[in-house]
Order: sequence, then structure tokens, then C-alpha cells
Amino acid sequence: MDQRVGFRASHRFARISARKARYVMDLVRGLPVEAALTDLRFSLKRAAPMITKVIKSALANATQAAGLEPEKLYVAVALVDGGPSVKRWKARAMGRPRPRIRRSCHLSVVLREKLPDEKGKGRRRPAEKASALGREGGESRTGSEAAREAGGKEGR
Repeated sequence: MDQRVGFRASHRFARISARKARYVMDLVRGLPVEAALTDLRFSLKRAAPMITKVIKSALANATQAAGLEPEKLYVAVALVDGGPSVKRWKARAMGRPRPRIRRSCHLSVVLREKLPDEKGKGRRRPAEKASALGREGGESRTGSEAAREAGGKEGR
């Protein structure tokens, strides 16, 4: 378990569904703070400004409380939890009601300082992943190709 201090910020009851916010939060998890803010600036998703505010708030907590440099911080934890749903009704054909569920979520971010021994902290690019797996050019194998190489039967 990681015992280092983290700088937190959260946005509770954000008026967006958790599923939509998770797509954007997955983009920034594990990135350095400056790279995460740059990615969010060019994202066209509706959750991007909300997540940007949360990261900037956590960054302000880190710089004011501990006097850390933004270049030394990375997004260690990025969570999206479901919030309460508000149930409403809307009239449809012949005046009959249909339910509308207005979803909300809770956005949470924890920033941590990179230690000097963690030179490769953060996500790897696809080409780096492929080279780490012993493949060239980012090519991937399907399940049947992997089975053939292992000498097993192909999937039915």
C-alpha cells in the first residue's frame, strides 16, 4: 500500500452520468498534471471542464499546503462514483407519462508527488507497451493466434 501523502479534491453531485464522466477520467488517470490539463483542454466531452476544475483544485491544495511544484505531481487516483438519481416524468404520445432519470456523479482526484526513483511513472504509449511485450510496431495478437503459437486448439 502506498503511504505517501496525496492532495485531494472532489466535485460532488455533478450533473452528468457517471458513465459519461468515466470516459474522460480514464484519459487523465496516471498522467502528470500538466499533461492531464492539456488533454482536458482539447477534449470535446461535457465532463472535461468539470474534471479540469477538480484537478486545478487539487493542484491548488498541493501548492498551497506543501509548496510543491506542479511539474512534480501526477494524477494518482481518479474516481467517478455514481450519485443520486432524480426521477422525473415527461409526457409522450397521447399525454402518457414516461420516466426520465436525471443522473449525477461524484468526481474525485488525488494528486501525488513523483519520487526521484519513479522515473517512468505514468501511462505508457501503445508502441512502448508493444515493445515491452516483445512485439514490434504495436501489432497485437488475437486469441486464436496466441493459441496457435502455444500449440493449442483454435477457439470454436
